[in-house]
Amino acid sequence: MVISELSKAGAFSGSYNSVAMAPKAGILSSPLHGAQHNANQKEQPTFGFTVKWQFSEFPPESVSIFVGQCFTDDQGEETLQTTWLLRKEVGSPGADWEATRVGTTIFTRIK
Repeated sequence: MVISELSKAGAFSGSYNSVAMAPKAGILSSPLHGAQHNANQKEQPTFGFTVKWQFSEFPPESVSIFVGQCFTDDQGEETLQTTWLLRKEVGSPGADWEATRVGTTIFTRIK
C-alpha cells in the first residue's frame, strides 16, 4: 500500500497492491481514498479508507472499507491495525449472505 501525505483536512489517497487478492492475475494496483481523524493528532490516530478493487476475480463493483488506528511502539515502529469489510456484487437478494467478508490486517511500514 502506498499512501500520500495527509492534506490539512486529514484526507489521503494512494494505491493498494495485493498479491493475496489476485494470485493468478499478478499484482494489480487498486485506488484507495481515506481520511485520518484529527489531522493534527500526533499519537495513535484513527483512520479509515476505501479500496476499489481492480482484479479480474472480483466484479468492478467490489469494494473494501478499512478502519483502524496507527500505533507506535517503544522503538518508534509504526503499525496500522485495521478491521475490514469486503463487499462483492451478487446476483440476487438470496445471495446476500455470501456478499460480505470481514477480516483484520496489520500493516507495517517498509523503510
